[in-house]
Amino acid sequence: MTNQQNVVVLDVISRGVSNVLPRSSLPVPKSFSPQDLKMLLMKRFEAENGGAKISAWVDSMRASSPTRIKSSTTASLPETDDTSSWIVHHPSALSMFEQIVAASKGKQIVMFLDYDGTLSPIVEDPDQAFMPKEMRATVRDVARYFPTAIVTGRCRDKVYSFVKLAGLYYAGSHGMDIKGPSKSCKYKKGNQGVLFQAASEFLPMIDEVYKDLVEKTKSIPGTKVENNKFCVSVHFRCVDEK
Repeated sequence: MTNQQNVVVLDVISRGVSNVLPRSSLPVPKSFSPQDLKMLLMKRFEAENGGAKISAWVDSMRASSPTRIKSSTTASLPETDDTSSWIVHHPSALSMFEQIVAASKGKQIVMFLDYDGTLSPIVEDPDQAFMPKEMRATVRDVARYFPTAIVTGRCRDKVYSFVKLAGLYYAGSHGMDIKGPSKSCKYKKGNQGVLFQAASEFLPMIDEVYKDLVEKTKSIPGTKVENNKFCVSVHFRCVDEK
């Protein structure tokens, strides 16, 4: 496993832990290192998944999903270090808000937001992942002060139909399809709109992959294949696990 993979998996785990564990307004102990936190998250993940290794991508995705039910035999880490235990149970960037604000002085802050599970709830049917109106209002307010981008594996047009906010950057297909706001956006310095579609020449191949996956998965009840234009997703949340 590469360091880049470790970073991705740990980010998934930390978000999964924060989704299922209560938050607290207590001050965060300061005597910990990033390496300590990394090891604790890895141990926590393996304990909560019956000893599964951190390199198991499917297990890490399950751990990040708020709709998955944790095992009743979940083991707990020894409570020998109050600081480490607190960090594992209360991971939050808000605990370092003052440090983040201080580090951002004189810099341009940009917001990058995922869609599924961040702006919308995780649902069984991806076509029903609607954005709550309260969340839409929040994103609209944020975009008034900072350049804001929605980054997703979904088709860019599909996500725009969910968000319905002009003035944002939309990056679909994991960044292979990017479109910026209109020319009148106050954050744009040039006169040209942003449009990035580096994989356009591969669209016929991606369409063939989509058709092939539809054919190969049609015998598996609950599967759904989604053509995201520049990539293809196979949804298995509704598949009966055996």
